[in-house]
Amino acid sequence: MREPEPTETPLSSAFTIPSLEDMQHWTWVMGRAQQMMLEAGLQTMQETPAMPIIPGFSDQRTIDRARDFWTDSMKLWQHFLAPALADPIEESAEHARDKRFKAPQWRENPVFDWIRQSYFLVSDHLLRGVEEMDGIDPHQREQLRFATRGFVDAMSPSNFPATNPLVLEKTLETGGENLLHGLQHMLADMSKGQLTHTDPDAFAVGRNLAMTPGKVVKRTPLYELIQYSPTTPDVLAVPLVIFPPWINRFYILDLTPEKSFIKWAVDQGLTVFVVSWKSADATMKDVVWDDYVEQGQIDAIDTIRDLLDVSSVHAIGYCVAGTTLAATLAVLAARGQADKVKSATFFTAQVDFAQAGELLHFVDDEQMKLIEQLSPDGFLDGRYMAATFNLLRGRDLIWNYVTNNYLLGQDYAPFDLLHWNGDTTNLPTKWHLSYLRDLYRDNLLVKPGALSISGTPIDLTTVMTPSYIQAGREDHIAPAESVWQLTRQLHGPIRFVLAGSGHIAGVVNPPAAAKYQYWTNSVLGDSLVDFVAGAAETKGSWWPDWIDWIRQQDAASLAAKGPRLPGKGRLKALADAPGSYVCEK
Repeated sequence: MREPEPTETPLSSAFTIPSLEDMQHWTWVMGRAQQMMLEAGLQTMQETPAMPIIPGFSDQRTIDRARDFWTDSMKLWQHFLAPALADPIEESAEHARDKRFKAPQWRENPVFDWIRQSYFLVSDHLLRGVEEMDGIDPHQREQLRFATRGFVDAMSPSNFPATNPLVLEKTLETGGENLLHGLQHMLADMSKGQLTHTDPDAFAVGRNLAMTPGKVVKRTPLYELIQYSPTTPDVLAVPLVIFPPWINRFYILDLTPEKSFIKWAVDQGLTVFVVSWKSADATMKDVVWDDYVEQGQIDAIDTIRDLLDVSSVHAIGYCVAGTTLAATLAVLAARGQADKVKSATFFTAQVDFAQAGELLHFVDDEQMKLIEQLSPDGFLDGRYMAATFNLLRGRDLIWNYVTNNYLLGQDYAPFDLLHWNGDTTNLPTKWHLSYLRDLYRDNLLVKPGALSISGTPIDLTTVMTPSYIQAGREDHIAPAESVWQLTRQLHGPIRFVLAGSGHIAGVVNPPAAAKYQYWTNSVLGDSLVDFVAGAAETKGSWWPDWIDWIRQQDAASLAAKGPRLPGKGRLKALADAPGSYVCEK
């Protein structure tokens, strides 16, 4: 049977938007009814002064909030029913720039303008109620604030076909084909258990991602060590090892060539190594944090030192690998081996989790039990973590795609960063639970001696290694205030840099893009606020500032030959970069 053409569908005749006159009549009826209920309610309160006060329900503040809400509602109804007679509705700057309602239809059509304004009214009052609530501690308030924002975002009229003018227009225009196309998208996502953000066929590791030439020179049950081919005749004597987070794939630092931090670092004359972590499976059910320090970071550092016959390395730790790098430095210091690391660079890494942001909402006992239930084989499916991170930016990473790809039926646009974001890795359950419990919940890493690695107590205050600490001004995963606390724990020379943008774009910001900015200050101050107050702003990427700092640590160089060429030293090439672990699910 031939599928009907859009012009043949009866949808456009069967489904019509109510006329403005009809909407005005019924909204007047509803508005008048609400006004009568409000007047009756207020009169009852005034006539029954002996009515008992119920805390949190009928106390004066609650009554005032209800009165304010209904007063604002009446203003909105009046503006909709008789705009010429009503006072203009003042719109906040935040509402005016809300991308969900940027289409002119949300303002030009009185019905949808009223829907939009009503949504803002309800949202504002709900969020204001959380701020004014008495009798709860700051942590409970933050949890309630997070939950309320999530609810408010989910209930946006842009998320529903009947209240989104763009979806209605598209449905009439295509005869419903957009909804069928969107249903295909939704069913595909349901089958794989994960929300799609980008064209799944646009990118592939080794085809147009992770393209920097190199070789895998070591493989262990925990990681592959990749050494990259030099592009300069001479290289800095001290090599660089990068520890990416094992929560994600390492190629966030090796996206397309023009965005690749790894390629850029190689082009600056560094001998670059990267650790590519294995995605957890049942064989890693007993892996704990000690293993990522001992068998991961320290093992990789010693391997590179032996391979190149050097005394020390520069080390970078990104996010959770940066947290682990801080612990590694403390362990090396306690063992009298601190000189194995010439310098340490931290990308958006935390050690003091007191201000760790909204991820703190996911570390209570119920969440711990859920993780155990989801991990019968000793590892946590990476899709759980992906969903958690999406929730932190639900408006952008969930509901935006529900509207565009499910309701409007739009095709996915190619975007390398979002491809990486959806390329999940599994986590060892024992490690993950202890990480959430010991660091996020109990904040033990900043308590000297509270944690240990293979029997060696961790004391971050003993770390004297020169450190470059980068934070993202708009980071929602590792808030800048939390990252800044690293400067209070480490006691060696420190350069702190506050970069524009967030957890990913604040790091992956190549100089050629000429985007964002960063702030530096020779005086750290006593808080991030103090640092920013006296900071100098520089336009563009902070990468050149970092390489200048690296050269200041040790500018010695040598010819790029012998073991500086991957596979030409004592460790032979096992495979071409990017290796096999990055492709395992």
